[in-house]
Amino acid sequence: MKIGAHVSTAKPFSEAVKRANEIGCECMQIFANPPQRWNPVPISNDEIKKFVELNKKYDISPIIIHGIYLINLASDNPFFYKASAKSLIDDMQKAEKLGALGVNFHVGSTKGKTFAEVLPKIKDAIVEILSSSSEKVDLILENSAGAGDIIGDTLEELGEIIKAVKSPRLKVLVDTAHAFASGYDLRDEKGLKNFLQKFEEEIGLEKLVGFHFNDSKSALNSNRDRHADIGYGEIGMKTFEMFTNHPKLKNLFCILETPEDNENWTKQIKKLKSMRKS
Repeated sequence: MKIGAHVSTAKPFSEAVKRANEIGCECMQIFANPPQRWNPVPISNDEIKKFVELNKKYDISPIIIHGIYLINLASDNPFFYKASAKSLIDDMQKAEKLGALGVNFHVGSTKGKTFAEVLPKIKDAIVEILSSSSEKVDLILENSAGAGDIIGDTLEELGEIIKAVKSPRLKVLVDTAHAFASGYDLRDEKGLKNFLQKFEEEIGLEKLVGFHFNDSKSALNSNRDRHADIGYGEIGMKTFEMFTNHPKLKNLFCILETPEDNENWTKQIKKLKSMRKS
């Protein structure tokens, strides 16, 4: 399994590739737009060119763009709904230029409605996003921790979105902390086996592109999204070793989004690499 982290794109944007290499990343995740702003920010053609050229040297792959935090494809507010699609379309277009695999994002919130009521809106938005972007890039759903009306805390909900859209370009990325907080116990081989079996039944493992590797400060089924450094939370090191070496997962990738409370990403990446078996 390839191992990496979420890397800063502070100016100059292209230096993100160097930053990733310096901490030992084999793959990486970035923001292509400020995560708390609606209006997309352009990346100069010069910086895009430098980014691509630098990555020919360092070969960080795959690269994932994380959508902004404001996205809600189920919103009744016309501005938020349209702005969410616009933001993801912009990210997808940037992903193509940067040579990224695609864009992962959180679907949003039902705001008190049932999932069945908002599913058509989610489907329509995703169809628009996919039709407005290159066939070369994927749109990637991320599971949630499940607080309040947040969409996507169960594999069933993600599966229903996949089935509704019916596109080979709609994929899934699993955040381990979110899965644990939403009730999936991943702490032993039986729990991992059950999770992967459920994923296969509801979504299909061919749709799984990779992981956010995060330990959890929150308890199982707490629905609280609180990341911990690898091995310093409720999930524990054994799980990440199992994931890293599982025959069905070892050709995928993982991205660290841990808070670096106890260890920086360089140390955590090194620790994960040491657990890989040939």
